[in-house]
Amino acid sequence: MTSAKQAVKDILNELPTLLAVAVVETETGMPLASHSNLAEFDIETAAAYNTEVVKQKLKAVQALKLNQTVQDILLTLTDQLHVIKLSPKGDKFIYLAVNSRDTNLAVARQILKAQTAVLN
Repeated sequence: MTSAKQAVKDILNELPTLLAVAVVETETGMPLASHSNLAEFDIETAAAYNTEVVKQKLKAVQALKLNQTVQDILLTLTDQLHVIKLSPKGDKFIYLAVNSRDTNLAVARQILKAQTAVLN
């Protein structure tokens, strides 16, 4: 649990303008640690729904016999980017929501890559 809290803290330090971030257990959809800069952003609901996105994508990859590993999932909204980065074992993921105007996607992905590497 401590690594999840530390990951959220480190991501917040590197992306202070983020909208929300959570480290989520893939099986249950429960956030192990989270932070939101917007009071109206329900991170627990976001974690639960994004767990379903992850599970369905994993099923699709398996059904298509792609022999690939899902590394991250990007959702582009009108003015937000939502990135889901799976841990190396796939048992956890980091969900990040940022404003697309003030966040460099490449930088955000590198930060998530570094943080998921230390989750397991």
